Order: sequence, then structure tokens, then C-alpha cells
Amino acid sequence: MIDRLLAETTARVARLVAGTQIASATALDDGGQRVYVANHTSHLDFVLLWASLPARARRVTRPVAARDYWTRGAVRRYVAERVFDAVLIDRRPPAGCPPAGRDAVERMLQALGDQRSLILFPEGTRGSADGMGAFRSGLYHLCAARPGLEVLPVHLANLNRILPRGEFLPVPMLSRVTFGRPIRLGDGESRDAFLERARRAVEELAS
Repeated sequence: MIDRLLAETTARVARLVAGTQIASATALDDGGQRVYVANHTSHLDFVLLWASLPARARRVTRPVAARDYWTRGAVRRYVAERVFDAVLIDRRPPAGCPPAGRDAVERMLQALGDQRSLILFPEGTRGSADGMGAFRSGLYHLCAARPGLEVLPVHLANLNRILPRGEFLPVPMLSRVTFGRPIRLGDGESRDAFLERARRAVEELAS
């Protein structure tokens, strides 16, 4: 069972600590099903992106996160499972299990169902503040399996300074979360073309 009171408290505290400014070119509380895709520079990223959504959208949105990080200790596990209802992905599956990419796509499709939305960081790992890495193919396969699925680009600014790599406690500082306009996988669009178009859509929100 999700701890709704703790979830809402976490959202308020995250926005306060990060001094978050939110800008959006899309109505986020329309009940639409979508995948939010964003740049990734901090473990605080999915927390703040989720916290920046309207309450109605938060209730149906599940972050996709690395199992090895978010199950490291009872507190992290509780937060991931009971506050965010995160979809935990094995980046390095045990021997004999399906490849990580294929298993991740299947888990995300199950998590989407008919009404849920996801938060996804297609770079696959934390990048740098200087630029974004290439998007991995999971986003393409997810959209290919769900034709018409809306992908909403999001840019997160300054999160790497609020919670730098290797740190546990955030440093209060101003941040910005910018939601763009939705894109979809085009008919016949190649994997590489779509992933690059999605990456540019996030990158362009930084300007």
C-alpha cells in the first residue's frame, strides 16, 4: 500500500529544498497517459520531477529506477516502494535471467497498464551538466509496443548541484523543471531517428 500522506509531504519538501521553478507547455493534470523523459544528473531527479507534477498526475505516475540503488538499505527501499511506487529495474540481471533491456521494457509495459504514466531517464545512467548522452533503445521499444503513446520531454536544471554525485544530503538551491510538448513515435520512424529526436526535444528545453 502506498503511503499517500508521506508521498504528498515528500513532494512539498522536495520542491521547497530545491527551490523549484516549474514551467510547462503542456497541461499536466488532464489525466493523459504518458512517459516523461528527462536528462539525468542526480539521484534527486525522479523525486523532483515527480514532485513537480500536479497531485492528480502524481497519483498515477511511477518512476523507473535502478533496483541496485533503491533497495540498498531499508529506508531507500521503503521510499521507492511505498512512497513513489517505483518500477525497479535490474541493470545487471543475475545469470540465467532475461537480458536487462528486454526485461526492462516488459516491466515498463506492465507498469503502464491502461492508465498509469512513467518517469524515465533514457540516458540509462547519470550524465554531466555539460551535455546529454545518447538515449538507449528502451524508450523506442516501449513506444513501438504501444503505438500512439505520448512522450513528454522534461529538462531538469541544477539538480547535480543540489545533490552532487557521492553525496547523501541535498544542498538547498534553486532548480528548474521545464515540461515541453509531447512527441510520438512516427509511422516507419527508425529507432535511431526517434531516439535522437526525443533527446533533442529534452535538450532544447534547456535554452
